[in-house]
Amino acid sequence: MTDSTNRVDIDSVLRRATFNSDGLLPAIIQQWDSREVLMLGYMNAEALRRTLTEGRVTFWSRSRQEYWRKGDTSGNAQYVRAAAFDCDADTLLVSVEQIGNACHTGAHACFDVDPLAPVIGSPPLGGPDE
Repeated sequence: MTDSTNRVDIDSVLRRATFNSDGLLPAIIQQWDSREVLMLGYMNAEALRRTLTEGRVTFWSRSRQEYWRKGDTSGNAQYVRAAAFDCDADTLLVSVEQIGNACHTGAHACFDVDPLAPVIGSPPLGGPDE
C-alpha cells in the first residue's frame, strides 16, 4: 500500500510482515539490474522500517545485537531500488544498487565464497508426468 506520494505505508507493511520467533525476517539482497543474489541478512521491524524509508539497507546483527547499515564503515553500500515480500510475507527480497563488494570477506557476493558441486538435475523430456 502506498500513499499519494507513492511511498510505502510503513505501518501496513509492518503489520503484514511475518517475523520469526526471534522477531527477525530474512532479507535476500539482490543486485537490481543483473538479479544476482548478493547476500542474506536479517531485519527486525525497525531495520525493515529504516530500509523502506531511508533508501539504504539496514540489518539487525544477530551476533552484535545492534543495527548495521551496509557501507557505513566499509564504503560498500547498498541503495534500495525495490522491495517485495514472498507469498507468506516471511521473507523479504530487496533489490539494490550495490557499491563495492557485498560480502564482509571482500568477495563480490557472499555466495561466491563457498561454491558447491551438486549433481545437476534434469526435468523429464516429456514433461512432469513422465
